[in-house]
Amino acid sequence: MDFSNIFVIIFIAGTIFSFLLEMLLERIDFSFRKKHGREIPEIVSSYVDSDTLNKTCLYEDAKYRLWIPSSILEALLSFYLVFCGFYPVLIERIWTWTDNSFFAAMLFLILGGIPGALLSLPFALYSEFGIEKHFGFSNMTLGMWIADEIKGFFVNMLIMIPLLLAMIGLFKYASDWWWILLGCIYFAFSIGISIIYPIFIAPIFNKFTPLEEGELKTRLEELLKKCGFKASGLFVMDASRRSGHSNAYFTGFGKSKRVVLYDTLIEQLSVDEIEAVLGHELGHYKHHHILKKMILMIPAVFVVLFVISMLVKLPSLYSGFGFVDVEVVPYQMMFIGIFLMSLVFGEWGILLNPIMNFMSRRDEFQADAFAKKICGTGEPLCTALIKLNKENLSEIQVPKIYSVFNYNHPPLLERIAALR
Repeated sequence: MDFSNIFVIIFIAGTIFSFLLEMLLERIDFSFRKKHGREIPEIVSSYVDSDTLNKTCLYEDAKYRLWIPSSILEALLSFYLVFCGFYPVLIERIWTWTDNSFFAAMLFLILGGIPGALLSLPFALYSEFGIEKHFGFSNMTLGMWIADEIKGFFVNMLIMIPLLLAMIGLFKYASDWWWILLGCIYFAFSIGISIIYPIFIAPIFNKFTPLEEGELKTRLEELLKKCGFKASGLFVMDASRRSGHSNAYFTGFGKSKRVVLYDTLIEQLSVDEIEAVLGHELGHYKHHHILKKMILMIPAVFVVLFVISMLVKLPSLYSGFGFVDVEVVPYQMMFIGIFLMSLVFGEWGILLNPIMNFMSRRDEFQADAFAKKICGTGEPLCTALIKLNKENLSEIQVPKIYSVFNYNHPPLLERIAALR
């Protein structure tokens, strides 16, 4: 390990900076919650009582107390794996097992992720079966949790393998132009996943049934027709099998688009409120928010890939982290270079959060305004947001600086004020 290496310095500084900033933000939120978390704002006083706010504070405090040791150990593990030379030793061992670049990359990603997975395991279990169950959200059994983890692993593998094959092939045959082709493949692959996800992937984890006939289905179909949104159907997801949290979303692309309502959402909200929630989601569609994000993301991805294509050629990137035998970077090592780039610059991504969250919150306000317009009033959406906030034990008031870094949706009181 070369501590004078610029890439090592950036890695150490980024990891420490991100850790301290997150600790500071969470502490600010914790202190704010202690002072104001049990205050009932007048705007929600008809729906929220002191018992709810007390339970919300206890829930958030429990998550905070679990987050502290988890974050500390995660940062320490990151430093340990780098400083002890775990990654160079791992790739050296892998290359003694196989000289196939694809299998080497796959084994490196799987085996390299094991320490982090083992560290996060007890925290994930306590979060699910300690905190979530204690506060009445989790309906999971241990068997169901293990099954979901196994399913998730194999789904991730099925997604990762084609991308790895494409990446290694481009490294070998596309020379200096691999980054352009990889960017094109990435976006094509993303669109393909969005098409097959609702049909083949989502049903692996949940059961989706068509929304039964009745007033709710009639109202929602009329709303979709009014907005010119063509969906393959309205579906109810059995979210309550696992959790008491509520949500609704659009998924899919083209003819595979479908509207999904959590069964918990249908139980908690009135027909008017569900219609308003769907109106909000349709607002994203009518304002082309997803398309606009893609238009912004496409050049950004290509710029990032171009920069990576330049930096992975530098021997100092590898030598700084213990890959001392690399003088000229062969295509077999380029996936290691990409991994090191994510290691070096990944933690600095927290600085982009305020920008990304600002853009996301702007879209949410637009979608809220559309829902108010299409439904004729913003009141059903206001009450829906309050109820969902209450049922999910979400904080009603948060410090401004905390929401800037951590909230991609506007805080509840800001959304209500804008709607009213």
